[in-house]
Amino acid sequence: MVVHVETDKEIMDCFETLKELRPSLQKEGFVDRVRDMYSEGYRLISETKNNDVIAVAGFRILSNFAMGRKLYIEDLVTSEAVRSKGFGKILLDYLESFAKQEGCQVLHLDSGTQRHRAHKFYFTNNLEIFSYHFVKHI
Repeated sequence: MVVHVETDKEIMDCFETLKELRPSLQKEGFVDRVRDMYSEGYRLISETKNNDVIAVAGFRILSNFAMGRKLYIEDLVTSEAVRSKGFGKILLDYLESFAKQEGCQVLHLDSGTQRHRAHKFYFTNNLEIFSYHFVKHI
């Protein structure tokens, strides 16, 4: 069952799974960072199995000229131990439904160019490449 993550404990329960996607994450300050992100519109959802978080998605609802109102997925990860067993699809389907409820026209995400397995998953789930995303570290 998909859960909207709200409490500090629920946030911390997501740490290990999120760390698989974002290896630089540190436990110290993690809840504070997420709370700060929450103040900017970020939200987490999770899927659990046997009381362990096995899949996590972080998202925001935003608007811009290019896409209108959109649900932007910042983080989407399933624990390696249960990857390719449908849990990522559960979260993706949930987010699509949630986006529709929130009046979004688009579900949007970025994915690192090296994440070939993730790209296959996105293509299988009818996402398409819309643009290039450029970055300049400053």
